[in-house]
Amino acid sequence: MIVKKRAIISVSDKTGVVELAKELVQFGYEIVSTGGTYKTITQAGVEATYVTEITGFPEILEGRVKTLHPHVHGGILAKRTPAHLAQLKELGIVPIDLVVVNLYPFRQTIAKENVTLEEAIENIDIGGPTMVRAAAKNYQSVTIIVNPARYQEVISQLKSAGTVNEETRLRLAAEAFAHTSEYDTYIAEYLKNVAGREPGFPETLVLRGEKIQDLRYGENPHQKAVFYREFGAQGASVGTARQIHGKELSFNNIIDLNAALELVREFDQPAAVVIKHTNPCGTALGQTLAEAFERAFDADPVSAYGGIVGLNRAVDKETAEKMSGSFLEAIIAPAFTSEARDILMKKANVRLLETGDFHQSGVSGVDVKKVNGGILLQDVDTGKVSLSDVQVVSEVKPTEGELAELLFTWKVVKHVKSNAIVVSKDRQTIGVGAGQMNRVGSANIAFAQGGEKCRGAVLASDAFFPFRDTIDQAAQAGITAIIQPGGSTRDEESIQAANEHGIAMVFTGMRHFKH
Repeated sequence: MIVKKRAIISVSDKTGVVELAKELVQFGYEIVSTGGTYKTITQAGVEATYVTEITGFPEILEGRVKTLHPHVHGGILAKRTPAHLAQLKELGIVPIDLVVVNLYPFRQTIAKENVTLEEAIENIDIGGPTMVRAAAKNYQSVTIIVNPARYQEVISQLKSAGTVNEETRLRLAAEAFAHTSEYDTYIAEYLKNVAGREPGFPETLVLRGEKIQDLRYGENPHQKAVFYREFGAQGASVGTARQIHGKELSFNNIIDLNAALELVREFDQPAAVVIKHTNPCGTALGQTLAEAFERAFDADPVSAYGGIVGLNRAVDKETAEKMSGSFLEAIIAPAFTSEARDILMKKANVRLLETGDFHQSGVSGVDVKKVNGGILLQDVDTGKVSLSDVQVVSEVKPTEGELAELLFTWKVVKHVKSNAIVVSKDRQTIGVGAGQMNRVGSANIAFAQGGEKCRGAVLASDAFFPFRDTIDQAAQAGITAIIQPGGSTRDEESIQAANEHGIAMVFTGMRHFKH
């Protein structure tokens, strides 16, 4: 007697399932199915057995229990050894050779507007993941398919060899465990958000993301790279932004776009930033967005060539016209008007990205950095300073205008690589010193860039001054006010230097190192 092979099919994503079932019948498989899948394939003329016919037990608890039965899981988990097969025969259990399962649409459910906790809970699959994990565990005897894209590969092997080879079964098992892991991650993250996250960091770190695209290469052409969207990412962020025009994004584009977005969202007034190599070469505010862009670009037009632009308002016609005259790699903004699109899309290569409303925050709360052999986690630097937070430490008091300028400059220096010095005037950066091995070096760069414009300008330092030398330099450049964290054992020397030069100095009590 020829013993038929048995396949169980129960899928949420029914793409290609009818075609697969028809092919399996041709190869002598008995199809066992459940619910909507059973209805889909039988209505298409495929002969199938409803799962209750093999379990001898009805679905119960509104369908919550239907495949959780020894006639299902014994058939899946049995090794094809004489001892296991004898036990199956004794109990009247038929081996299951192929499992085709993908899970309830939990992710799609929680993405719906105003979804209730009850709806989400009812879309947590139990029987499906159990079958998937059982089949993957027993991959030496059972083929597990969770991805419709694999159907054709399996059918091809059945046609050519009459079976699925072990190498393929192992690959499919790994994909199956990744499928259930992803599913559980969505559930865990959703429930954590609903329940309220506990303070602190987890004992075990799991990083999960959805691949958005393969990149041409990484930081350099010899490095491979890929871009993932963080699971659960919502609101305005580079990961959730929609590219509406331009060439494919590069690895470096994505890093710079993130830098542009995170800086420009600091401001309430119309603001623009131009980023080069993750540092702002120009940042400015304006009465209009067009004015803000023009001032940000003019802050350092040499460095702005080929830059990444971030804007905190929908791009209008006037702003687009001003940007269209410059070579820019990419522009990120909440939106682009139809007129702005028409203007900017004439440039075939410039990438345009829309984030949506900035008030829909995309900040995840955790900053992750990879080192060789380890992972660092920290809170995202969301620290802000207001007028009530600063402490005037110098004899000369800053004017109201200087205080406002200092706060603008402080927001910028937070986003500059350490050691960081930023000089600004009239809400426009005029000198940026970034990433130097000592603070004097960063100051020299900022003052050289600003030149005579530094006279009457203000200065921000991302960390305290270990010596008075930078204040002495600032005085020579014509700086009138300085904002810095304070906290050095030599703060008194810095304060004394400021007093000697008639410079107003304020402390924030907050440092903004950026490595």
